[in-house]
Amino acid sequence: MALPGQIVVQWTYRIDRIPDHVVAVPLGKGASVVTEALMILLKVSIVVLIACVGAGTSPSELTYLWRRPALLLRSLAAMYLLVPLVAFGLVLIMPIERGVKAAMLVLAVSAGAPLLPRRLKKLKSQPYIFSLLITSSLVAIVAVPLWVALLGAYFDVRVDLPVSAVVSDIAKTILLPIMIGMALRLILPAWSERLSDRLIKIAGIVLAASGIILLVVHREHLVGLSWQGVLALVGLMVFALFIGQLLGGPNPSDRTALAIACATRHVGIALIVATEFDGVRTAVLVVAYFVTAFIVSSLYLTWRRR
Repeated sequence: MALPGQIVVQWTYRIDRIPDHVVAVPLGKGASVVTEALMILLKVSIVVLIACVGAGTSPSELTYLWRRPALLLRSLAAMYLLVPLVAFGLVLIMPIERGVKAAMLVLAVSAGAPLLPRRLKKLKSQPYIFSLLITSSLVAIVAVPLWVALLGAYFDVRVDLPVSAVVSDIAKTILLPIMIGMALRLILPAWSERLSDRLIKIAGIVLAASGIILLVVHREHLVGLSWQGVLALVGLMVFALFIGQLLGGPNPSDRTALAIACATRHVGIALIVATEFDGVRTAVLVVAYFVTAFIVSSLYLTWRRR
Protein backbone atom coordinates (compact mmCIF):
# COMPACT_ATOMS: atom_id res chain seq x y z
CA MET A 1 0.00 0.00 0.00
CA ALA A 2 1.47 3.36 -1.05
CA LEU A 3 1.98 6.08 1.49
CA PRO A 4 1.01 9.68 0.66
CA GLY A 5 3.53 11.21 -1.76
CA GLN A 6 4.97 7.77 -2.61
CA ILE A 7 5.01 5.91 -5.89
CA VAL A 8 4.90 2.12 -5.63
CA VAL A 9 6.06 0.48 -8.82
CA GLN A 10 5.59 -3.12 -9.86
CA TRP A 11 8.16 -4.18 -12.50
CA THR A 12 7.76 -7.56 -14.19
CA TYR A 13 10.82 -9.20 -15.66
CA ARG A 14 10.02 -11.65 -18.46
CA ILE A 15 13.29 -13.57 -18.36
CA ASP A 16 13.58 -16.00 -15.44
CA ARG A 17 16.88 -17.67 -16.24
CA ILE A 18 19.65 -16.13 -14.12
CA PRO A 19 22.98 -17.79 -13.37
CA ASP A 20 22.72 -19.36 -9.94
CA HIS A 21 26.17 -18.25 -8.91
CA VAL A 22 25.21 -14.63 -9.56
CA VAL A 23 22.06 -14.71 -7.45
CA ALA A 24 23.40 -16.78 -4.60
CA VAL A 25 26.64 -14.89 -3.93
CA PRO A 26 26.53 -13.90 -0.25
CA LEU A 27 28.19 -10.71 0.88
CA GLY A 28 30.39 -11.07 3.92
CA LYS A 29 30.47 -8.36 6.54
CA GLY A 30 33.83 -7.10 5.28
CA ALA A 31 32.66 -6.93 1.67
CA SER A 32 29.48 -5.16 2.73
CA VAL A 33 31.44 -2.50 4.64
CA VAL A 34 33.77 -1.99 1.67
CA THR A 35 30.80 -1.67 -0.67
CA GLU A 36 29.11 0.93 1.52
CA ALA A 37 32.36 2.89 1.78
CA LEU A 38 32.85 2.81 -1.98
CA MET A 39 29.27 3.96 -2.61
CA ILE A 40 29.79 6.87 -0.22
CA LEU A 41 33.03 7.81 -1.99
CA LEU A 42 31.28 7.69 -5.36
CA LYS A 43 28.50 9.99 -4.19
CA VAL A 44 30.82 12.41 -2.37
CA SER A 45 33.14 12.71 -5.37
CA ILE A 46 30.14 13.45 -7.62
CA VAL A 47 28.94 16.16 -5.22
CA VAL A 48 32.42 17.74 -5.18
CA LEU A 49 32.67 17.65 -8.98
CA ILE A 50 29.26 19.28 -9.35
CA ALA A 51 30.17 21.99 -6.82
CA CYS A 52 33.30 22.69 -8.85
CA VAL A 53 31.17 22.96 -11.97
CA GLY A 54 29.05 25.53 -10.17
CA ALA A 55 32.19 27.49 -9.30
CA GLY A 56 32.81 27.90 -13.02
CA THR A 57 29.25 28.84 -13.97
CA SER A 58 27.73 32.29 -14.40
CA PRO A 59 23.98 33.11 -14.21
CA SER A 60 23.89 33.92 -17.93
CA GLU A 61 25.18 30.45 -18.76
CA LEU A 62 22.44 28.83 -16.68
CA THR A 63 19.69 30.34 -18.85
CA TYR A 64 21.40 29.76 -22.20
CA LEU A 65 19.06 26.91 -23.18
CA TRP A 66 15.97 28.64 -21.82
CA ARG A 67 16.54 31.46 -24.31
CA ARG A 68 16.72 28.94 -27.18
CA PRO A 69 13.46 26.95 -26.99
CA ALA A 70 14.04 24.88 -30.14
CA LEU A 71 17.42 23.60 -28.90
CA LEU A 72 15.95 23.11 -25.43
CA LEU A 73 13.11 20.92 -26.73
CA ARG A 74 15.43 18.85 -28.94
CA SER A 75 17.86 18.31 -26.07
CA LEU A 76 15.17 17.24 -23.61
CA ALA A 77 13.50 15.00 -26.21
CA ALA A 78 16.80 13.24 -26.87
CA MET A 79 17.70 12.74 -23.20
CA TYR A 80 14.31 12.14 -21.60
CA LEU A 81 12.26 10.56 -24.38
CA LEU A 82 14.19 8.91 -27.20
CA VAL A 83 17.02 7.32 -25.20
CA PRO A 84 14.61 5.85 -22.60
CA LEU A 85 12.43 4.48 -25.41
CA VAL A 86 15.46 2.82 -26.98
CA ALA A 87 16.38 1.28 -23.62
CA PHE A 88 12.85 -0.01 -23.09
CA GLY A 89 12.79 -1.46 -26.60
CA LEU A 90 16.07 -3.30 -26.07
CA VAL A 91 14.84 -4.67 -22.75
CA LEU A 92 11.60 -5.94 -24.27
CA ILE A 93 12.97 -7.57 -27.44
CA MET A 94 16.36 -8.96 -26.35
CA PRO A 95 16.76 -12.18 -24.32
CA ILE A 96 18.81 -10.61 -21.53
CA GLU A 97 18.95 -11.53 -17.86
CA ARG A 98 16.83 -9.52 -15.50
CA GLY A 99 19.80 -8.00 -13.69
CA VAL A 100 20.83 -6.29 -16.94
CA LYS A 101 17.21 -5.28 -17.51
CA ALA A 102 17.13 -3.58 -14.13
CA ALA A 103 20.37 -1.74 -14.86
CA MET A 104 19.16 -0.59 -18.28
CA LEU A 105 15.89 0.68 -16.85
CA VAL A 106 17.75 2.57 -14.13
CA LEU A 107 19.93 4.14 -16.83
CA ALA A 108 16.86 4.92 -18.93
CA VAL A 109 15.29 7.11 -16.25
CA SER A 110 18.60 8.73 -15.27
CA ALA A 111 18.99 11.41 -17.93
CA GLY A 112 21.54 14.16 -17.54
CA ALA A 113 25.32 14.38 -17.40
CA PRO A 114 26.82 16.02 -14.28
CA LEU A 115 30.39 15.29 -15.37
CA LEU A 116 29.90 16.77 -18.84
CA PRO A 117 31.40 20.25 -18.21
CA ARG A 118 34.67 18.78 -16.98
CA ARG A 119 35.01 16.37 -19.90
CA LEU A 120 34.10 18.90 -22.60
CA LYS A 121 36.01 21.87 -21.23
CA LYS A 122 37.90 22.35 -24.52
CA LEU A 123 34.76 22.54 -26.65
CA LYS A 124 33.53 25.99 -27.67
CA SER A 125 30.10 25.31 -26.20
CA GLN A 126 30.40 25.96 -22.48
CA PRO A 127 27.14 27.95 -22.05
CA TYR A 128 25.17 25.11 -23.66
CA ILE A 129 26.93 22.46 -21.56
CA PHE A 130 26.37 24.25 -18.23
CA SER A 131 22.76 25.10 -19.06
CA LEU A 132 22.12 21.49 -20.13
CA LEU A 133 23.41 20.23 -16.77
CA ILE A 134 21.19 22.55 -14.72
CA THR A 135 18.10 22.11 -16.89
CA SER A 136 18.37 18.30 -17.01
CA SER A 137 18.74 18.19 -13.21
CA LEU A 138 15.62 20.32 -12.73
CA VAL A 139 13.61 18.21 -15.19
CA ALA A 140 14.77 15.04 -13.40
CA ILE A 141 12.76 16.03 -10.32
CA VAL A 142 9.58 15.41 -12.32
CA ALA A 143 10.79 13.01 -15.00
CA VAL A 144 12.41 10.33 -12.80
CA PRO A 145 9.32 9.51 -10.69
CA LEU A 146 7.14 9.75 -13.81
CA TRP A 147 9.25 7.33 -15.82
CA VAL A 148 9.45 4.91 -12.89
CA ALA A 149 5.67 5.00 -12.56
CA LEU A 150 5.20 4.32 -16.29
CA LEU A 151 7.48 1.28 -16.08
CA GLY A 152 4.99 -0.36 -13.74
CA ALA A 153 2.86 -1.45 -16.69
CA TYR A 154 5.64 -3.69 -18.03
CA PHE A 155 7.80 -4.87 -15.12
CA ASP A 156 6.96 -6.48 -11.78
CA VAL A 157 9.62 -5.85 -9.14
CA ARG A 158 8.50 -3.86 -6.14
CA VAL A 159 10.35 -0.55 -5.81
CA ASP A 160 9.22 2.08 -3.30
CA LEU A 161 10.42 5.38 -4.71
CA PRO A 162 8.90 8.35 -2.87
CA VAL A 163 8.73 11.54 -4.89
CA SER A 164 9.98 13.42 -1.84
CA ALA A 165 13.09 11.22 -1.74
CA VAL A 166 13.88 11.96 -5.40
CA VAL A 167 13.47 15.70 -4.85
CA SER A 168 15.58 15.60 -1.68
CA ASP A 169 18.39 13.55 -3.24
CA ILE A 170 18.59 15.69 -6.38
CA ALA A 171 18.54 18.86 -4.29
CA LYS A 172 21.32 17.62 -2.00
CA THR A 173 23.57 16.01 -4.60
CA ILE A 174 23.10 18.37 -7.56
CA LEU A 175 21.30 21.66 -6.98
CA LEU A 176 22.80 22.57 -3.60
CA PRO A 177 26.43 21.87 -4.64
CA ILE A 178 25.96 23.99 -7.78
CA MET A 179 24.54 26.86 -5.73
CA ILE A 180 27.44 26.62 -3.26
CA GLY A 181 29.95 26.65 -6.11
CA MET A 182 28.29 29.66 -7.75
CA ALA A 183 28.18 31.51 -4.43
CA LEU A 184 31.90 30.93 -3.90
CA ARG A 185 32.57 32.26 -7.37
CA LEU A 186 30.68 35.46 -6.60
CA ILE A 187 32.39 35.98 -3.24
CA LEU A 188 35.93 34.75 -4.00
CA PRO A 189 36.25 34.41 -7.80
CA ALA A 190 40.01 33.89 -8.08
CA TRP A 191 40.31 31.61 -5.05
CA SER A 192 37.30 29.48 -6.00
CA GLU A 193 38.63 28.95 -9.53
CA ARG A 194 42.03 27.75 -8.28
CA LEU A 195 40.44 25.53 -5.64
CA SER A 196 37.91 24.03 -8.06
CA ASP A 197 40.65 23.09 -10.54
CA ARG A 198 42.49 21.15 -7.82
CA LEU A 199 39.37 19.55 -6.39
CA ILE A 200 38.17 18.44 -9.82
CA LYS A 201 41.38 16.46 -10.32
CA ILE A 202 41.22 14.89 -6.86
CA ALA A 203 37.49 14.09 -7.07
CA GLY A 204 37.93 12.65 -10.56
CA ILE A 205 40.64 10.29 -9.34
CA VAL A 206 38.53 9.24 -6.32
CA LEU A 207 35.49 8.67 -8.55
CA ALA A 208 37.41 6.53 -11.03
CA ALA A 209 39.24 4.55 -8.34
CA SER A 210 36.08 3.90 -6.32
CA GLY A 211 34.21 2.71 -9.41
CA ILE A 212 36.98 0.36 -10.50
CA ILE A 213 37.46 -1.08 -6.99
CA LEU A 214 33.69 -1.64 -6.72
CA LEU A 215 33.77 -3.61 -9.97
CA VAL A 216 36.73 -5.69 -8.77
CA VAL A 217 35.11 -6.45 -5.40
CA HIS A 218 31.89 -7.56 -7.11
CA ARG A 219 33.40 -8.97 -10.31
CA GLU A 220 31.17 -12.06 -10.08
CA HIS A 221 28.25 -9.93 -11.27
CA LEU A 222 30.19 -9.06 -14.42
CA VAL A 223 31.54 -12.54 -15.13
CA GLY A 224 27.98 -13.91 -15.18
CA LEU A 225 26.79 -11.54 -17.91
CA SER A 226 25.57 -13.10 -21.14
CA TRP A 227 26.75 -11.79 -24.49
CA GLN A 228 23.19 -10.54 -25.11
CA GLY A 229 23.37 -8.45 -21.94
CA VAL A 230 26.70 -6.93 -22.94
CA LEU A 231 25.36 -6.26 -26.46
CA ALA A 232 22.27 -4.54 -25.05
CA LEU A 233 24.33 -2.19 -22.84
CA VAL A 234 26.73 -1.33 -25.65
CA GLY A 235 23.80 -0.93 -28.05
CA LEU A 236 22.22 1.59 -25.69
CA MET A 237 25.40 3.67 -25.76
CA VAL A 238 25.68 3.61 -29.54
CA PHE A 239 22.02 4.53 -30.10
CA ALA A 240 22.31 7.31 -27.49
CA LEU A 241 25.36 8.79 -29.21
CA PHE A 242 23.51 8.72 -32.54
CA ILE A 243 20.39 10.37 -31.08
CA GLY A 244 22.40 13.18 -29.49
CA GLN A 245 24.42 13.71 -32.65
CA LEU A 246 21.22 13.88 -34.69
CA LEU A 247 19.31 16.34 -32.47
CA GLY A 248 22.15 18.57 -31.28
CA GLY A 249 21.50 21.26 -33.87
CA PRO A 250 23.79 22.94 -36.40
CA ASN A 251 26.62 23.69 -33.96
CA PRO A 252 29.14 20.79 -34.08
CA SER A 253 30.16 21.35 -30.43
CA ASP A 254 26.52 21.26 -29.30
CA ARG A 255 25.98 17.99 -31.18
CA THR A 256 29.04 16.46 -29.54
CA ALA A 257 27.96 17.63 -26.08
CA LEU A 258 24.40 16.29 -26.44
CA ALA A 259 25.62 12.97 -27.83
CA ILE A 260 27.93 12.40 -24.87
CA ALA A 261 25.24 13.58 -22.43
CA CYS A 262 22.77 11.06 -23.88
CA ALA A 263 25.27 8.20 -23.73
CA THR A 264 26.80 8.78 -20.29
CA ARG A 265 23.50 9.47 -18.46
CA HIS A 266 23.35 10.91 -14.91
CA VAL A 267 25.51 8.86 -12.56
CA GLY A 268 24.14 10.59 -9.45
CA ILE A 269 20.48 9.93 -10.28
CA ALA A 270 21.29 6.39 -11.45
CA LEU A 271 22.89 5.54 -8.11
CA ILE A 272 19.88 7.00 -6.26
CA VAL A 273 17.49 4.74 -8.19
CA ALA A 274 19.82 1.70 -8.18
CA THR A 275 20.05 1.68 -4.39
CA GLU A 276 16.28 1.10 -4.26
CA PHE A 277 16.89 -2.48 -5.44
CA ASP A 278 17.83 -5.24 -3.03
CA GLY A 279 21.46 -6.24 -3.23
CA VAL A 280 24.33 -4.54 -5.00
CA ARG A 281 24.08 -6.10 -8.47
CA THR A 282 22.11 -3.32 -10.11
CA ALA A 283 24.48 -0.66 -8.77
CA VAL A 284 27.52 -2.68 -9.94
CA LEU A 285 26.13 -3.02 -13.46
CA VAL A 286 25.28 0.69 -13.54
CA VAL A 287 28.85 1.56 -12.54
CA ALA A 288 30.16 -0.85 -15.18
CA TYR A 289 28.05 0.95 -17.76
CA PHE A 290 29.47 4.33 -16.74
CA VAL A 291 33.05 3.05 -16.94
CA THR A 292 32.38 1.64 -20.41
CA ALA A 293 30.47 4.75 -21.50
CA PHE A 294 33.41 6.90 -20.41
CA ILE A 295 35.74 4.91 -22.67
CA VAL A 296 33.32 4.84 -25.63
CA SER A 297 32.48 8.55 -25.36
CA SER A 298 36.19 9.41 -25.07
CA LEU A 299 36.82 7.65 -28.38
CA TYR A 300 33.84 9.47 -29.88
CA LEU A 301 35.11 12.83 -28.57
CA THR A 302 38.55 12.18 -30.07
CA TRP A 303 36.93 11.39 -33.42
CA ARG A 304 34.76 14.54 -33.27
CA ARG A 305 37.77 16.77 -32.61
CA ARG A 306 39.47 15.73 -35.84
